[in-house]
Amino acid sequence: MKTADIAQRYLDYFEKNDHVVVPSASLVSDDPSILFTIAGMVPFIPYLTGVVPAPYKRAVDVQKCIRTNDIEEVGHTARHGTFFQMLGNWSFGDYFKEGAIEYAWDLLTRSEADGGLGFAERDLWVTVYQDDDEAAGYWRKIAGLPEERIQRLGREDNYWTTGQPGPAGPCSEIYFDRGPKYGRDGGPAVDDNRFTEIWNLVFMQYAITNVRSKTEFDIVGDLPQQNIDTGMGLERVAFIKQGVENMYEIDQVRPVLDRASELSGRRYGAVHEDDVRFRVIADHVRSSLMLLSDGVTPSNEGRGYILRRLMRRTVRAMRLLGVDAPTFPELFAASRDAMKDAYPVVSDDWARISQYAVAEEETFLRTLASGSTILDLALDDTKKKGGTSLGGADAFLLHDTYGFPIDLTLEVAQEAGLEVDRAAFDELMAEQKARAKADAKSRKRALADQSVYRDFRAQGETVFTGYTEMETGSTVLGLLVDGLPADRAVQGQIAEVILAETALYAESGGQVADKGVIVGPGYELEVLDVQKPVPGLVSHTVEVTAGEVAVGQPATSVVDAANRRAARQAHSATHLVHAALRDTLGKTATQAGSLNRAGYLRFDFAWGQALSAETKTEIEEIANNAVRDNLEVTTRIMPLDEAKALGAMALFGEKYGSEVRMVDIGGPWSRELCAGTHVASSAEVGLISLVGESSVGASNRRVEALVGLDAFRDLAAERTIVSQLTSALKIPRDQLPARIAELSANLKAAEKKIAAFEQKALADRAPQLAATATVVGGTRVVAQSIGSAASGDDVRTLALQVRDRLGADAAIVALGAVVGERPVVIVATNESARAAGAKAGVLAKAAAAVLGGGGGGRDDVAQGGGADASALDAALAAVTSTAAGA
Repeated sequence: MKTADIAQRYLDYFEKNDHVVVPSASLVSDDPSILFTIAGMVPFIPYLTGVVPAPYKRAVDVQKCIRTNDIEEVGHTARHGTFFQMLGNWSFGDYFKEGAIEYAWDLLTRSEADGGLGFAERDLWVTVYQDDDEAAGYWRKIAGLPEERIQRLGREDNYWTTGQPGPAGPCSEIYFDRGPKYGRDGGPAVDDNRFTEIWNLVFMQYAITNVRSKTEFDIVGDLPQQNIDTGMGLERVAFIKQGVENMYEIDQVRPVLDRASELSGRRYGAVHEDDVRFRVIADHVRSSLMLLSDGVTPSNEGRGYILRRLMRRTVRAMRLLGVDAPTFPELFAASRDAMKDAYPVVSDDWARISQYAVAEEETFLRTLASGSTILDLALDDTKKKGGTSLGGADAFLLHDTYGFPIDLTLEVAQEAGLEVDRAAFDELMAEQKARAKADAKSRKRALADQSVYRDFRAQGETVFTGYTEMETGSTVLGLLVDGLPADRAVQGQIAEVILAETALYAESGGQVADKGVIVGPGYELEVLDVQKPVPGLVSHTVEVTAGEVAVGQPATSVVDAANRRAARQAHSATHLVHAALRDTLGKTATQAGSLNRAGYLRFDFAWGQALSAETKTEIEEIANNAVRDNLEVTTRIMPLDEAKALGAMALFGEKYGSEVRMVDIGGPWSRELCAGTHVASSAEVGLISLVGESSVGASNRRVEALVGLDAFRDLAAERTIVSQLTSALKIPRDQLPARIAELSANLKAAEKKIAAFEQKALADRAPQLAATATVVGGTRVVAQSIGSAASGDDVRTLALQVRDRLGADAAIVALGAVVGERPVVIVATNESARAAGAKAGVLAKAAAAVLGGGGGGRDDVAQGGGADASALDAALAAVTSTAAGA
């Protein structure tokens, strides 16, 4: 039974039992405290917690998930994968334990011919929470399971919580017995390798608080309604039904493994270490493909970093299999073909996906080449110093800064006959992880508890009237002060205001929130921000500037008309620039993110190289021609599938419901799904002026533009500058570039001559400075200030010249100068002085300590500096006294 067939059987079964089929949410989570959808229940959290009323009583879905906390286990076990699919059936206050158990048992044991999964009853075991007699009773009643195949486990295994105060409840897990070949008999309590968990039924019925750990919390009562949250691992069921050893060998994954085997010339099943690498490649390529298809792109932070790590681990595994050449074009194509039936987007969007994949592999192969050079130098330096181990800091620098894998560093070091201080490396890695974890916790703590919005959201969705109105009368439904519900807010306080209707646009889709005010009887509120803390609810962050506002009072939201007009111009201009980019560069130049606010837009798009001046001019001209042509801007609400069929562009990472808003500018020329505010015709945009183009990753570029009056003012300022230059230089405008280039060349030539004169003047001082040498403890010492200097290098050159003039006897030269208003001291020692114990680095540090800065260097020449130029003479005296002590 193919993996996609298993998923379809699951959906069909529950749809026939009155469940609404819900499409998979994106891998990119709505919850800012987590990067990805890490479990099937994540998209349903607002319904399960009651913050948002569920739009249905029963639901069923196949949810895409990414989880990388067990990434080191990938390839070593039968069931650990970074990408996986969770089959789930959900009840929101409808059926509970009996219904969930009945559905699960029926689907699992019903024959394949009758639409079931055809598991033999004798192979199935279950676990229940140790005190859940009710669930155990239903398993005996519905499934007829004997007591020994209903095992009771504690909170660690069979109790579900979010890890925070809120909903919780016991759970019941269903296990499949793989047979004596895989371990001991006795059920999952004895051996969870032989007995593989395939389905978890969560009975969400209690509210908990005072959460101290996974197993330590206080149950404070029943939830307002009982919910069912189930999750069945599709890959686990697939490898059992397909009769293969693990999830890497199922039909959706095995083709990548086989292609890696062909490319490497090594056979899967021959060598254990190679098999692990094959499985890592198969898993990571599929995960990367699915992340790319959901709009995640490789980068050095957040989601992009996780994707980059997966892709680079793949490259590393291929190298360990003996393949140094690029392989992503073939590996990703194999994964595409295996996944396209279940997820057509991987084929439909293949041009963009493959562009990112190929670019990332090329970048990392270059990184490996440069990292190898840096590593070779570090290893050579270690050997020259007589060391036997590469420092952990060096290994960490290679890993953290250059993306050079630690296992590759270990391998190369071993080949060079050296070890790596792995303990120091691990300590640095642990510190980095601790910082990351602390940052994640702080971000999580910074989030308001969404449960505070539950009562507001229960009153219905906030009605947005801003598409047609600039002010709207309404009622204050709720207030939050310091994150907690309040009945009123007084002058000077910052508060969140919930209205039944609002004309103010909440930040979304790249468009920043409106500016404006909220007014009512005896009060006025300045709007600082407008957000959607939970789906369907708009919250206004305000400062009470006059009077006091209370729950239940009338309120009128008033939009800042000038700011909204400029924001509409910028958002429509963003669509025009996107269309112009696709006209110029092709259909693969797709949007990867945007920001638009009054008078300004920023647009990221998939492209791997800088745009030429001619291309930027062409894009700008196409966009402005669209403005000139006064194209009609229309918006339509329609089903998502219909909009996609019409060719509407969707922004990756944005979440769309079954009904969407499609914005046309000039018909199909620019057709995008967008909830933002827009002009009525393109001529209202005014002027579009591209002011910047830059890289934001290996395969992403960014253009920035000013729009409307802001664009005009910027061009007017440039015109004024040009006018001033032509007047000052007394030449026509068209000769300005050549004249400036000529003046620049003349200036550089003059600077070179001046530098040469200054260097000669300094060199001429060498005899005079050498003559000032005094004998300190048997060593000739020159410690003099030379005034100001153009650079530290000039001071260094003079110090070495003075040292050479002092001959072979022990000599120390310390010259001080002010370079760019900051003091610098250069110390040079000759061989005889060093033999007597004088070290330039130590002496430079002594000077720097007086200057209030830092210093150091080699034993023969070093530099110190600081911020206090008035202490230069004292710093030179410190060098002399330190030399006397040496």
